[in-house]
Amino acid sequence: MEVHNVDLTISAVRPDQYPKTNYPEVALVGRSNVGKSSLTNVLINRRNFAHTSSQPGKTQTLNFYAVEDQLYFVDVPGYGYAKVSKKERERFGQMIEQYLTQRDQLRGAILLVDGRHAPTADDVSMYQWLQYYHIPTLVVATKIDKVKGNTWNRQESLIKKTLGLAAGDQLVLFSAVNKTGKDAVWQWIDERTGMK
Repeated sequence: MEVHNVDLTISAVRPDQYPKTNYPEVALVGRSNVGKSSLTNVLINRRNFAHTSSQPGKTQTLNFYAVEDQLYFVDVPGYGYAKVSKKERERFGQMIEQYLTQRDQLRGAILLVDGRHAPTADDVSMYQWLQYYHIPTLVVATKIDKVKGNTWNRQESLIKKTLGLAAGDQLVLFSAVNKTGKDAVWQWIDERTGMK
């Protein structure tokens, strides 16, 4: 999709704050600092629309980005950041679970993992959780430009094996630097949301 019009509609913490439209929604989930904002910026052809931060744990709300007045990207708070208090982590967890399990407009989730390493225990837990709730999932391995080209196949196999990637779920290798994987991510979004 060629994107010209994007708007941060709302940063929500409760269901009554969610947008009242019936646009299809795609959630972006992943560890703190894995590159959710960078992926969003590449997909919508903007440099700094979704705020990227070197400080993990920055996103603390569900951020609804309206794309072309047709769908929402929903940026979800990152998990696995130790400096966020246990109480805050529990609050994030409840907010995220409520959204992912009860939102009728949700068409799928993009789970971002760091393509340079094997997925963490938190990544595996999140993937299994998405599977448990039958949420269609695209796994995006970020920062792949930092992995030597001749080891991409090995990294791909490692990520699939560690997550136990289910039949029907895809893995896309992605780089915000050179846009590798952008078209494949959009294709998955289009298939899930009916956008073109």
